[in-house]
Amino acid sequence: MPSAIDAAVAQQTAAGSVPSPTISTTTEGAGGGTGGIYSAIISRNQPITRVKEKTYEELHKKCLEKNILYEDPDFPPNESSLFYSQKIPIKFEWKRPREICENPRFIIGGANRTDICQGELGDCWFLAAIACLTLNKKLLCRVIPHDQSFIQNYAGIFHFQFWRYGDWVDVVIDDCLPTYNNQLVFTKSSQRNEFWSALLEKAYAKLHGSYEALKGGNTTEAMEDFTGGVTEFYEIKDAPKDIYKIMKHAIDRGSLMASSIDDNLGFSYGAAPRNNIGELIARMVKNLENAQMTHSSVGYQGTDERPAWTIMPMQYETRMSCGLVKGHAYSVTAVEETTFKGEKIRLVRLRNPWGQVEWNGPWSDKSEEWNFVNEAEKTRLQHKIMEDGEFWISFEDFMRHFTKLEICNLTPDTLEADKLQTWTVSVNEGRWVRGCSAGGCRNYPDTFWTNPQYRLKLLEEDDDPEDEEVICSFLVALMQKNRRKERKLGANLYTIGFAIYEVPALDFMHGNKHHLQKDFFLYNASKARSKTYINMREISERFRLPPSEYVIIPSTYEPHQEGEFILRVFSEKRSLSEEVENMIEAERPSPIIFVSDRANSNKELTADEDDSKDGEKNDIDEKKVSAANVFISSLPVSFQRSSTKAREGSEEEKQFRNIFRQIAGDDMEINAEELRNVLNNVVKKHKDLKTEGFELESCRSMIALMDTDGSGKINFDEFRHLWDKIKSWQKIFKHYDTDHSGTINSYEMRNAVKDAGFRLNNQLYDIITMRYADKNMNIDFDSFICCFVRLDAMFRAFHAFDKDGDGIIKLNVLE
Repeated sequence: MPSAIDAAVAQQTAAGSVPSPTISTTTEGAGGGTGGIYSAIISRNQPITRVKEKTYEELHKKCLEKNILYEDPDFPPNESSLFYSQKIPIKFEWKRPREICENPRFIIGGANRTDICQGELGDCWFLAAIACLTLNKKLLCRVIPHDQSFIQNYAGIFHFQFWRYGDWVDVVIDDCLPTYNNQLVFTKSSQRNEFWSALLEKAYAKLHGSYEALKGGNTTEAMEDFTGGVTEFYEIKDAPKDIYKIMKHAIDRGSLMASSIDDNLGFSYGAAPRNNIGELIARMVKNLENAQMTHSSVGYQGTDERPAWTIMPMQYETRMSCGLVKGHAYSVTAVEETTFKGEKIRLVRLRNPWGQVEWNGPWSDKSEEWNFVNEAEKTRLQHKIMEDGEFWISFEDFMRHFTKLEICNLTPDTLEADKLQTWTVSVNEGRWVRGCSAGGCRNYPDTFWTNPQYRLKLLEEDDDPEDEEVICSFLVALMQKNRRKERKLGANLYTIGFAIYEVPALDFMHGNKHHLQKDFFLYNASKARSKTYINMREISERFRLPPSEYVIIPSTYEPHQEGEFILRVFSEKRSLSEEVENMIEAERPSPIIFVSDRANSNKELTADEDDSKDGEKNDIDEKKVSAANVFISSLPVSFQRSSTKAREGSEEEKQFRNIFRQIAGDDMEINAEELRNVLNNVVKKHKDLKTEGFELESCRSMIALMDTDGSGKINFDEFRHLWDKIKSWQKIFKHYDTDHSGTINSYEMRNAVKDAGFRLNNQLYDIITMRYADKNMNIDFDSFICCFVRLDAMFRAFHAFDKDGDGIIKLNVLE
């Protein structure tokens, strides 16, 4: 049975992200392709597709023409862009770099990992990813366009590009930055007059709605947002034996890599601790004031090349005696081997985003082990004795102290392989809708089958002469969307996972692509699945399965959790992946009654019963409904199931017509109130059906759907059709109302709709749930019948207009 990782493994307070619709200066691009290591998994090298909003170039040109500095209306320099959980007790001053120092620069001597120093925000996960990004210059130029400057054509406007769920977005910002006592509060460079890292952090904060939204997260989020790549996650205690080789290949291939240490309380850097923002700000003020006092006596005034005042955050990370910090993210910047006293030693180079506080054990900057390494080897390993946050550590000590390792691959090439491989990729976007398609994991068999389903066809086996198995290699990555920005509303990351089943042979052979039903999952085991359910933005797994057709079921651990996701499938060979969608169809309905048919029907009814009309007119009002109810409720089943022709001339048919005449009165038609009285009195006689009856508005809706001439009433044939349908739908409702509560669960609507002869796609099931289910995701009898009447009427009308049967109709405005 699936199990969820608890807080000790992945914090439930971590959250995802979504581009804000209010970012009016954001442009998006789509497209894609596969190829070399720098080609796009999802449009990595595709240009940004222009949209209606003004682009960076247009805004930049406009500012230069008007000789003004850009002010971002969507991310203003005020508290709304900083914190959302509460008002801060101090006032930050937003300043442009030229107001902070005399000679600001965007990048000094190239952007590198030592330029990044963490400020007072808990976003070490983001900064660790930036440090990794600086190791890959091509990716760096993609995220940080280098045609920006504080000197040439300066207009106070900058832009950065991020991958967002399949597209590249261009985020435009102004260069106003939050300061306190003329110091940058958040990320800063080791050089006081260098600002690329601070501006990149601001752009990322804008993408998520505020700076506070960046507090706590997984390095994988930022690494994927920088690359569009796919991340693999390792618990170091359970890592494969060749994890060193995997790390070495990752570095050689330009993959981004980070590691972290969980604390004893189960806290990981991958979470936003529930600490008080006020306390955090108070500590921030104390740190900043202490820093100012420490540096006040140093003669840096008037110079721009002075170092930034680096403050070690004092939020929730815990420093150990060995110098490492628990609950903190480190960038992995190198994996090397060297010779020590005649023996090979494996080393890992790490960087602390703080820009200080380093490992002090073996192979640290000042350790005696370096005395046995020659100068040429030191130069190759870039060994420096400097408090810059970067240090070497032996691989054995790395494995002993660190708990998690994350690798973001630019392509999903097997890290164990010695040659680059080309993979194909398919991307599907979907969502879980509460009450309809948010079925939870396999622990909830009654709803698991309602989750979105995606067919995967593995068509060709791998090219591996050493592997005798006929196997297809592929990787599945499930990413949830739109969570980090909603953190201000209390949203956290869901615990997610997926299962993979082989499609039944008959379905595969006959090309059936229908939504697999509940019984299939009750009696068939999964062929593969995610190792666990975990509350991270993305979960990914590698698999090897024989060529066949499979179905992937992405889900949250708990049912009823609503959200959006993106499902990516990477395969070594040709494969096809698509969402399972039923064809929209219904059993062929009887011809719809048009206005001319209505007139003839009423005329015949009038002629047959004209002789008895006068004597009964005055006492119909109170007696007609009860008489009709007694008769209709006692009609034999044979009458309900018989065809129209079989009924004609029968005694039951004549009685039915007589009763209808009594109900309808002189106009020979039933209005909404009369219909309501008839239906409710009949329903009351069914003691096994718990319902409060039909609302008047529901009956008006029924008549509106059955009424073809706009009279607001229905004639005998229309009433008979409606009554026949209600009787059959009543049986379906009672079948699924197993607890006799007078309601059915909204998840059961899929089966009920199918039993009634309709086939709908996922979007229509979502609409039905949103329209007819109550807050507890239940549908009462009234809503159930109204839904089916609407479906029946829509299909009848469509078939009436679809003269040639090609499934396409053209309507004018009146129709």
